Amino acid sequence: MKKIIQRIYLIFIFVLLYAPILTLVVLSFNNSRTRAKWGGFTTKWYVSMFENSAIMDALYNTLLVGVLSAFIATLLGLTAAISINKMRRRSRTLVLGVINIPMLNAEIVTGISLMLVFIAVGNFLTQFGYTIQFGFWTVLAGHVTFNLPYVVMSILPKLKQVNMSTYEAALDLGASPMRAFFTVILPDIMPGVLSGFLLAFTLSLDDFVITHFVKGPGFETLSTKIYTEVRKGIKPEMYALSTLLFVSVLVLLLLVNVKPQKKRSGDTAVKF
Repeated sequence: MKKIIQRIYLIFIFVLLYAPILTLVVLSFNNSRTRAKWGGFTTKWYVSMFENSAIMDALYNTLLVGVLSAFIATLLGLTAAISINKMRRRSRTLVLGVINIPMLNAEIVTGISLMLVFIAVGNFLTQFGYTIQFGFWTVLAGHVTFNLPYVVMSILPKLKQVNMSTYEAALDLGASPMRAFFTVILPDIMPGVLSGFLLAFTLSLDDFVITHFVKGPGFETLSTKIYTEVRKGIKPEMYALSTLLFVSVLVLLLLVNVKPQKKRSGDTAVKF
């Protein structure tokens, strides 16, 4: 009886998590524009989505900002995590506390703070004949700032598990510190690096609040585009786009999780 209740509870949790997504997928194939009735199966909304230049521009901006911000945040986060890992315990605790503040802080506070920083920097640069235009670069800087703490927290646990004796042995054998890092340390912490990159990309893909405060006129991402559409009524093309994004992220996560297992299986076969 206890196992049956546990299974029912688990099924209930999965229904709560994935029923909205399943509804979105079904509506993306609904021939009717209204959500109240089923008008038959169709794929015309996917065709219409690719023909809509506004949606395609927002998708391009979203993916570009997401990939670049995740890549930059991963590089900065990896460097920061290595530095933090080498600190003394008291200093490390203090720095980790400071890093946790943006993660616990409300996004609206971070968004307004970044907007004020960009305005202040812009006012300062005007004295020297330079200006800051709100748009792609301010959104990219805002997303990197927002993603950085999450990347650091994803890499740090892997760094603590690294056996530094192997790294020191590589140095004793004549390897330079940089070569020893890339051949010994980096492969061990790569799962944390990939997790940080994917987390940063997902957060950037989904972010609205920070983007809303630091974007300029004429620059749209999917989150701000959908917010604009909500006030006028969401078009079925948005359902199709959201379905494609969900499937893409799901496939990416499956590839990342399956590939290490295959690699480990291959390594085991070689050893034995």
